[in-house]
Amino acid sequence: MLASMARITIAERWNGQPFDLMIALHARRSAASIAAWEEQRARAGRPRPLLVALTGTDLYRDLRFDADAQRSVRLADGLIVLQEQAPASLPPAARRKASVIYQSTGRRRRLPKTGRHLRAVMVGHLRDEKGPRTLFEAARLLRERIDIRIDHIGAALDPQLARLAMATARACPRYRWLGALPHPETLRRIQRAHVLINASPIEGGAHAVLEAVRCGTPVLASRIPGNIGMLGTGYAGYFTCGNAGALAQMLRRCRDDPGLLARLAGQCRVRSPRFEPAREQQALRRLVASLLRDARRARRRTDHA
Repeated sequence: MLASMARITIAERWNGQPFDLMIALHARRSAASIAAWEEQRARAGRPRPLLVALTGTDLYRDLRFDADAQRSVRLADGLIVLQEQAPASLPPAARRKASVIYQSTGRRRRLPKTGRHLRAVMVGHLRDEKGPRTLFEAARLLRERIDIRIDHIGAALDPQLARLAMATARACPRYRWLGALPHPETLRRIQRAHVLINASPIEGGAHAVLEAVRCGTPVLASRIPGNIGMLGTGYAGYFTCGNAGALAQMLRRCRDDPGLLARLAGQCRVRSPRFEPAREQQALRRLVASLLRDARRARRRTDHA
């Protein structure tokens, strides 16, 4: 996205080279590189902007407890957040530095859906941050519904959750844990599904949600800031986070009331332009250009002092 305006180096850790700007991904995990960047620019006495992109675990967990993440946010000249609810979770002094830049993907055609049953898909590796236990329990509540089928895509990052997924599949024939799949296959399954489920208790701005929206597939989402910031405050497809009964009821309604699916699809179409690739690129380029411009002005003032 930035190659046409700058020379870009991508690295897991900053190696000390004097670049003009750093974009650090994740306030806590990039904390060592951020601290080293700040130390070098302080020694040099010349402004070199620092831009920090914040994840869901940054916003909704680490910034509450982790001193390294908190320091990264204080040192940043600019912050990238991925949905419109995120700035409210920042410390008040940091909100003015935040820019909302939605992640993006190309639009994909809406594929035909079967009328024989409702097909739901959940995409997310098996870890607690994605809320798989809520899905397992909802599948058990729906095991008598032969017209509601659930596919679950994601690698077994937590062995205990993998065992629970296999136990759920044994108890509920219409729940399938498919493991990790290649991205193109995952997208095809999202396109074929009637709904995507996002049951996460923590999200910075889920890529699976925007991919579903861009595929024309409605979303059933936990009512958390990360999902509300993607889908809007008035979206009709939320359920209480962690409430498997509420998720199961939403799935029943989607099967029994076709009007609900049509309403959700219409609301997703309204949100879809936010996830245009050109829009993401333009926003990022504007932000980087602004920080570099401010740094050049500051250097000129210093040189003339």
